[in-house]
Amino acid sequence: MDVIAKARELGALLQQDERYLKLMEAQKANEEDKELNELIARIQLVQMSFQHEASKEDKNEQKLEAYDKEFGEIYTKIMANPNMQAFEAARNEIDQLMNYINGIFALCLQGQDPATCEPAQQHDCGGECSSCSGCH
Repeated sequence: MDVIAKARELGALLQQDERYLKLMEAQKANEEDKELNELIARIQLVQMSFQHEASKEDKNEQKLEAYDKEFGEIYTKIMANPNMQAFEAARNEIDQLMNYINGIFALCLQGQDPATCEPAQQHDCGGECSSCSGCH
């Protein structure tokens, strides 16, 4: 049995999974969202301006603060965009799936039974447990 061939089979299955398809759909929506792309271009310019100013020996702290503030404002707008929110949610689902699969692989490498091993569930809650029942 060729492990690489099986990994390629798993890759093909992942590309058929609804979570992957949702991510690709969300990515396409982001790419087609003119306003979102303009915001992303703006935030990249602000970041480059910040880095340029920060690398100077006689850096202007007021400029750095203004760039930082502008970056935060643009970032907030980007993350409020419905297409970006859908993309982030879809990406989070894929990340959880990949973490779960990698957890199974890690347990198998520790000698556990591939058919029954179960990785510990990870929760992406930021540590706020008041609305969660899953950390045990």
